[in-house]
Amino acid sequence: MGDVAKDLTAGTVGGAAQLITGHPFDTIKVKLQSQPTPLPGQLPKYSGAIDAVKQTIAAEGPRGLYKGMGAPLATVAAFNAVLFSVRGQMEAVLRSHPGAPLTISQQVVAGAGAGVAVSFLACPTELIKCRLQAQSALAGSGTATLAVKYGGPMDVARQVLRSEGGVKGLFKGLVPTMAREIPGNAAMFGVYEALKQYLAGGPDTSGLGRGSLIVAGGLAGASFWVMVYPTDVVKSVIQVDDYKSPKFSGSIDALRKIRATEGFKGLYKGFGPAMARSVPANAACFLAYEMTRSAMG
Repeated sequence: MGDVAKDLTAGTVGGAAQLITGHPFDTIKVKLQSQPTPLPGQLPKYSGAIDAVKQTIAAEGPRGLYKGMGAPLATVAAFNAVLFSVRGQMEAVLRSHPGAPLTISQQVVAGAGAGVAVSFLACPTELIKCRLQAQSALAGSGTATLAVKYGGPMDVARQVLRSEGGVKGLFKGLVPTMAREIPGNAAMFGVYEALKQYLAGGPDTSGLGRGSLIVAGGLAGASFWVMVYPTDVVKSVIQVDDYKSPKFSGSIDALRKIRATEGFKGLYKGFGPAMARSVPANAACFLAYEMTRSAMG
């Protein structure tokens, strides 16, 4: 139980560092993903990531870049505590004997297992976050999605519970969330361990300095998005889709319609901000996790 408590604590600290560092990038990513497809002859609401940043600050001030952070901030402790503690328990199960280092493939399996667990926390949190972040992107578009304005995270939860099928409504998009979290975390933890071993020159990575941990964590985070980004786009559009007049019947339908109307590039809307976020945010997360875990012995 001592190791579980340490993973819970270190995961919480790492998650807080990740959220504070990366949330503005995530806001821009969701706005680009969820902006309406322009009619023929019309320009999109945002021409790109920089334009989205400028319009957000002009309309909402710098605080607009942190819109929707209340939901993940409230759950970041639980999310990262589950992620790192489940991964730690998976490592214990996979080890040939206590204290034995894991192979890269075993780290991939441990990451996938952690991805299953965190999906059930990520889905409702992401739904609330995406609704809040997408509001201003959809404003004035005439879509039914924005028929109701949300006053904050709790207001989103109340309205979903009241008018979108109860608790089930908060888990809208669970399938694409799992399709993102399972392979994404498998890739991230596998790449992280592989890079640590490469930088350490062997399986003993205990002597790595902060710079090496930052590099490994940042590149591992980038691998997450390279692996699953189109799935994240599908998840976002499903979670902000109107409940009464949905545009999409499910994940496959959303994938087909995005490709039909926007082409392959439609599945990579917001990819730039996602990658720009993933490197510093995950570098901060893994560094904070490793330092906290080391300090606890």
